[in-house]
Amino acid sequence: MIRLAAAAAACGLVLTACGSTKDKPAASAGGGGDTGGKVGATLPLLTSPFWQAYNNYVPQMAKQTGLDALPTVNADNDAAKLITDIGTLLNQGVKGLVVTPIDSAAIVAGLKQAENKNVPVVAVDVAPESGKVAMVVRADNKAYGTKACEEIGKRVKSGKVVQVMGDLASVNGRDRSAAFRDCMKQKYPDIKVLEIAAEWKADKASSGLDSLLTANPDIKGVYMQAGGVYLAPTEQALKRKNLFFPTSDPRHVVLVSNDGIPQELAAIRAGELDATVSQPADAYAKYGMYWLKKAMAGEKFQPGPTDHGSTIVEISPGILEDQLPAPVVTKDNVDDKALWGNNL
Repeated sequence: MIRLAAAAAACGLVLTACGSTKDKPAASAGGGGDTGGKVGATLPLLTSPFWQAYNNYVPQMAKQTGLDALPTVNADNDAAKLITDIGTLLNQGVKGLVVTPIDSAAIVAGLKQAENKNVPVVAVDVAPESGKVAMVVRADNKAYGTKACEEIGKRVKSGKVVQVMGDLASVNGRDRSAAFRDCMKQKYPDIKVLEIAAEWKADKASSGLDSLLTANPDIKGVYMQAGGVYLAPTEQALKRKNLFFPTSDPRHVVLVSNDGIPQELAAIRAGELDATVSQPADAYAKYGMYWLKKAMAGEKFQPGPTDHGSTIVEISPGILEDQLPAPVVTKDNVDDKALWGNNL
């Protein structure tokens, strides 16, 4: 499935209409008020179809925004390499950066490098624990965990379910895991949650599921925190244990994921996947560049609603986040053309 997604990501992407916020320029936020010059963008990894899609959106959205982006740099899921990549881009003279942190604490060192050179930074997908960023572009990851919990809870009333977690060094992995766990405890006390710390890695998801399914063949549901990485190994693990049945079969193990990639949408149509939360790869690229251009022009931002259907919130002192919509996708709305996964 990843090979298919890579091929799809290599094709042209259809861009959705964009809006602008009503924020007005304020005091300088760095960048000297100059929107000229090259900008850089980093990727956390390219082994996920989600990030393959985002990688293809970045140059298109930069061009649409009027920014001149260097080729993206892939950190290969290595937090130390990401810091090195940031330093390399800064030494190349970039005037702005869009970065995707791998480790929410480790990225602070890279943000400090950029601040020392007066280069504004927008963080995408993962928020840093501290440091200077003009904006974080991200969906509400706690809502991801809660929505997944509710989708499973609609279909499973008691028994065991598994959450295949992301990297707990990332605020995303922590937010999704805690929200799912808390929701289950509060709303579905007859469901027991088992967990796999898979670190956004398919092999860890696969081995972890094999062990859990061997010990717990009565598992009734699986929450995959990254469908782009975990969907294929989860389906394969269920097939190896003779537990893979369509959604119409009473023996079906309920499957809910996050990402909204084309493969997940196809799996919903095929009756294999019950639901996913669509993480907006296109909007991440678009608004990453959108906010970077404003920051390079010296603008500052305030909490409040935007006119592109999101809300800016202060998630910690001095760190603002543009929380983009992330809809739940089921068989009822899987063909909606507004979903980015239907527009590749």
